[in-house]
Amino acid sequence: MFAEEAQPPAPGTGEDVREDDAPHEECGVFGVFAPGEDVARLTYFGLFALQHRGQESAGIMVSDGSDLKWYKEMGLVTQVFDPPTIAQLQGHIAIGHTRYSTTGSSVLRNAQPLHCAWGDGTVGVAHNGNLINTEELRAELEAQDVSFQTTNDSEIIARMIATQQDKSLEDAVAHTMGRLQGAYSVVLMTEDTLIGIRDPYGVRPLCLGLLDHRHYVLASETCALETIGACYVREVEPGEMVVIDERGLTTRQAQPLARHATCLFEFIYFARPDSAMYGRGLHDARRRMGQELAREHPVPNAHMVMPIPDAATPAAIGFAEASGTPYGEGVVKNRYIQRTFIQPDQRMREAGVRMKLMPIKEALAGKRIVMVDDSIVRGTTTGQVVKRLFDAGAAEVHVRITAPPVKYPCFYGIDMANQDDLVAAHHTVEEIRQMIGATSLGYLSIPGVTRAIGIHKDKFCRACFDGHYPIEIPPHVRLSKFALERPLNVK
Repeated sequence: MFAEEAQPPAPGTGEDVREDDAPHEECGVFGVFAPGEDVARLTYFGLFALQHRGQESAGIMVSDGSDLKWYKEMGLVTQVFDPPTIAQLQGHIAIGHTRYSTTGSSVLRNAQPLHCAWGDGTVGVAHNGNLINTEELRAELEAQDVSFQTTNDSEIIARMIATQQDKSLEDAVAHTMGRLQGAYSVVLMTEDTLIGIRDPYGVRPLCLGLLDHRHYVLASETCALETIGACYVREVEPGEMVVIDERGLTTRQAQPLARHATCLFEFIYFARPDSAMYGRGLHDARRRMGQELAREHPVPNAHMVMPIPDAATPAAIGFAEASGTPYGEGVVKNRYIQRTFIQPDQRMREAGVRMKLMPIKEALAGKRIVMVDDSIVRGTTTGQVVKRLFDAGAAEVHVRITAPPVKYPCFYGIDMANQDDLVAAHHTVEEIRQMIGATSLGYLSIPGVTRAIGIHKDKFCRACFDGHYPIEIPPHVRLSKFALERPLNVK
């Protein structure tokens, strides 16, 4: 809404039920400082490029140097913004956010950017990641009579900054970073300043770009820079604060580097294949994952290698290259299906899979198929797809997965099942093969993934695969996106 927020639904309502069992990223963030440019439109295009990171809500906040204005709503970027809305967001600084919730219900009150008073003005925050000391920090702030308008962890970042009124903005942000535990890549703004920060482990991505050799841009992924014609400069380093204002760019190591621990799933699945991280193009990395997968789990005498589009396409190409098996399309993806906010029963879930993926019977009939996909979480969707391939006439379906078995929950910003629902946490590969009905099943190993990327495994967070959490998880922490769903202390 412009400036004033609409009355949101009651907490806990409006939760969407996932139509598949894939893991989901929390969100994408974007920021730009560009006097003389249409920053709202630039941010719109940046968020459009980051739409894959979150499809629940979208928002843009702008400043003209004296006032902040914002608009946010539930839905996809193209559903939330139209030309008249963009036209009302005039300024030279902007931040944007596209959300997939991991803490807090999927309702308007939790849409971002968030804002609160800062001195005589306002600070706005857009956050990608997940804090693991959320409840402690919120209890501490409420004890100081701080009121909250949302039930997500991102507001804690804004409120903690706002309580440091005796400090400069940069010092307040640095102090806040010292109190946060977990994963956070954040863009924030006041009336005259744009700041980007990244947690000391660099779990979630954040990069810096340059537009027209003079304007600075921050984004979750490099693909958003390319979309607006900006050049990639570098990644924001773990623990770093990047400050952009009328004087230009200044940087500060606000928190000491703990270690590099970028999420390995970003390379396997989440980030767009035309993005780059750690100096590696993700399309080539995923193609090499497919090659490694063919070496670790060959399928002799297969007729065709096919991907589950679109994320697995580069890996399927690599598998075909390494194995000598022809690459082909076995299913057609309906790219016009968008996320629904209804409560489907099992029949509706299965109908959703049928609507999304249509087998090509002529390509499958009588063939021994290698089906390449990026991950198996619960296993339900994979089993439905395998069945559809057999129903379409496939003689054999050999499933090959570019992610290692997902055995442990994520506390750093991926919305996936709790451990009880992770099929690989309680079943062997052979048991999973039987459950999904595949002829054979093979997962790429962690060493195989990191060989494909060309970076040592210790540079990544791989906790969902091996249980080694780079940021210690307190014993009392439980993975629940509704941890803060209680009556709000609103004044």
